[in-house]
Amino acid sequence: MRVLLTNDDGVGSPGLRALAEVFAADCDTAVVAPEHERSATGHAITLHKPLRARPVTTYPAGVTAWATNGTPADCVILGVLELLHQRPDVVVSGINVGANLGRDLTYSGTVSGAMEAAILGIPGIAVSVASFEDVRFEVAAGFVRELVRRMAERTLPGDTLLNVNVPNLPAASLRGVAITRQSARRYLSSLERRTDPRGLTYYWLAGRREPMPDVEGTDARAVADGFISVTPVHLNMTDDRLLQELRSWNLTVPR
Repeated sequence: MRVLLTNDDGVGSPGLRALAEVFAADCDTAVVAPEHERSATGHAITLHKPLRARPVTTYPAGVTAWATNGTPADCVILGVLELLHQRPDVVVSGINVGANLGRDLTYSGTVSGAMEAAILGIPGIAVSVASFEDVRFEVAAGFVRELVRRMAERTLPGDTLLNVNVPNLPAASLRGVAITRQSARRYLSSLERRTDPRGLTYYWLAGRREPMPDVEGTDARAVADGFISVTPVHLNMTDDRLLQELRSWNLTVPR
């Protein structure tokens, strides 16, 4: 298989390297990743400045790698349309440090990498580990490699991607794999107002998780219970319930 790897933690991320090592063993593997961290960029793409890509030679033998000044979505576009000699069979984005659950998907650069693959008609997987300290990348990497093997035998529907979140546990301690839906988990934003040494005001954006229970069957609940969460995500964000309600409003053009 031809595999394109990207992330939002930067081309030097140990999570990205862990993916490269497991895929390089038996896949045609390429890396196109941001030259520095681009977390929480959402699905931003670069339209108003040049995109550049430079070769990176620090990856395992057989892995072709580039660092770019773009976002994760830019990286996938560059890889598919220019840098790779052949179109990849799958795009894997990660391994992210910290979970991407619930409303995190809206902001996540990791998820946007897999989402851009889906937009281009290529199966995409976003993978994250639910920890910021002592992260066990090897468990997540091994699971995603097996997931890609399964995907080679099947076909994802169009305009879809898989969002994978792995508890930061030894493989023997994981309770299994749960197929989940996206939770309503979100963060409440806050701004801290500060003053710099020149007396000018600046702001530091922060946030805290909204206190609410993790509902059974959701990504957040599965990870909290020690399961690997696999959530199918569709690009069509139409709310069919509200669609019917809006039709009953009988909206008209003002004359």
